[in-house]
Amino acid sequence: MKTIKKLITTGSILFLLLIVGSCSNNFDDLNDNPDATTEGNAAMLCTNVVLRVTKFGGKDAKAMISDNALPKYVGYANEGQLSSQYNLIGGSSFGDMTILPNIDKMVEYATGSTMENSYKGVGKFATALMFYKLTMEMGDIPFSEANLGQDGVYKPKYDSQEAVLIGVLNNLKEADQFFANGITFTGDPTPYNGNPAKWRKATNAFALKVLMSLSKKETVASLDIKNRFATIVAGGNLMDATTGFYGLSYSSTNKHPLSGTSDLFTSKTILSSLLVDNLKNLNNDRRLFYYAQPAAAQITAGKTVSDPAAYVGVDVAMNYSQMNLGHSAGAYSLINKRYLMQDATEPLRMMTYAEQELILAEAIIKGWITGSAQTRYENGVKAALTDVMAVTSSYAGQVINSAYINAYFVGEAAFKTTPADQLKQIWMQRYILNFMQEAETSFFEYRRNTYPIFPINAATSLNAGNLSGIPMRWTYPSSENSVNRNNLIKALDSQYEGYDEINKIMWVLK
Repeated sequence: MKTIKKLITTGSILFLLLIVGSCSNNFDDLNDNPDATTEGNAAMLCTNVVLRVTKFGGKDAKAMISDNALPKYVGYANEGQLSSQYNLIGGSSFGDMTILPNIDKMVEYATGSTMENSYKGVGKFATALMFYKLTMEMGDIPFSEANLGQDGVYKPKYDSQEAVLIGVLNNLKEADQFFANGITFTGDPTPYNGNPAKWRKATNAFALKVLMSLSKKETVASLDIKNRFATIVAGGNLMDATTGFYGLSYSSTNKHPLSGTSDLFTSKTILSSLLVDNLKNLNNDRRLFYYAQPAAAQITAGKTVSDPAAYVGVDVAMNYSQMNLGHSAGAYSLINKRYLMQDATEPLRMMTYAEQELILAEAIIKGWITGSAQTRYENGVKAALTDVMAVTSSYAGQVINSAYINAYFVGEAAFKTTPADQLKQIWMQRYILNFMQEAETSFFEYRRNTYPIFPINAATSLNAGNLSGIPMRWTYPSSENSVNRNNLIKALDSQYEGYDEINKIMWVLK
């Protein structure tokens, strides 16, 4: 959810600790308030917890553009080149861990109430989601000793990525059981509106997503990937076409990050040729018209807005000044203006039935489970198209409706005959559905599969450590050098030959 992250300083860590402390005092005050019920306090904390792990984490529209530049969805012109577009990322942050005291308080307030199991499920899910993202960004991280400040542990050790991921999977397993025994709860800002059955399905779908992202470690006994995956599928509590998405809906009060930005960012955001050309290759997939504007120069030359040939992506690895010239001449397709014009364009979908089905299709091809990979593939693509259809009936006169969706699977979109080609189809469809959604997912998937093939140009790359490569990780927070140096050094020595650098390969990718 955040591609270029600000390095967190020692001062900011102290500030966060002060915030956590003051929040704890406020929570105590709430607990003493005779007019506030414990369930009400748990509900307020639940809202905070869910928003912290779910909503877009960037500060503005440009941050969202930057996130989408790293996995090569977009380029950005005429306002200073984006580091992420040219393969440079910086330091991550452990600030997300400050959610842990809130989770503890939420569960504390819920203890003994009728909604206890549901809130415990939210806590386990949020903990798993937070730690998963952090370890996938950096590698080894504090886990077992995180949130032990009250016990005097101010310099937590770094756990191995293997141990963190086992903890993530175990948290999701516990969340599943809590939701299985839960009741409808309050304080849920997602479209699930406190429905534990839907939360349970999304939890299990996310567990499948985590397991598939670890496929390079399929034979590691401690992770038990294949058995865990098959057990979840056999349990039957997975998302279906009626579950809806896990995420957040946008509205006039919670606007899409790009909306109402006075064309400052949309007018400079160009769709990549990687995305545009692959949409065209899929029999001119009509999502092209929902994602992009036609290139102005093509319209001037006589092409219509409904002609796929009017849509031209940019090679995001090209020389920045050359890209600027092409942008100024209207040579490329900008991001669709609906992102600017609509407060509530498509929602933030972090886990969907569409992605779950594509993951299941890959699992069948890999032999983790049985079934029809083609059926799962088609289910996933149909669901992804249905989600786009829900945004509006058409763009540029190109309608996505039931008839279009049912007729989609011909030509390049028809399920291929060889496992290698089938996997590429599945990965491409996951790539397309995550445009302007969870951009980190597409970056993580590229690291796992090196597909789709990202454009790389050593002459323009800012990745000094590997001009011909994509960075593999974010570096640790710079503050760790001063506040937790000994444990940081141990973690770097055990993983990265003592060097904190963006091209180092973390355990899960080896």
